[in-house]
Amino acid sequence: MEIQRKKYTFEALCSIMQTLRSEKGCPWDRKQTHETLIPCLEEEAGEVIEAIENQDMENLCEELGDLLFQVMIHSRIAEENGFFTIEDVIDGISAKMIRRHPNVFGDVKINSPEEGLALWRRIKSEEKSKKP
Repeated sequence: MEIQRKKYTFEALCSIMQTLRSEKGCPWDRKQTHETLIPCLEEEAGEVIEAIENQDMENLCEELGDLLFQVMIHSRIAEENGFFTIEDVIDGISAKMIRRHPNVFGDVKINSPEEGLALWRRIKSEEKSKKP
């Protein structure tokens, strides 16, 4: 009989990341910067792609976790430096998805995936043109 282990939550992951970067945490994790993590981010993204190409769902789950860890550690470093938090990342992507999907969250009608992509690109272009 297999013993069930505790299921971790997003909040637990945030706490784990905070601990890893703390004075009592891991020296390697504490030493990292956005720049030093670039090779890790590239490697993890590549491993996600490889798992998808191999249609290996078990490995994809693991590799997506590794990629999420990259998001978490970059967000933690940014928070420590007063730039933004993981909550800001989540808020930003949530707002963007709603904004860029007026066909789902608004009253815009589309009839095909191609129309959806065209709408997405138009909205993205409009947003980018408004940025300084």
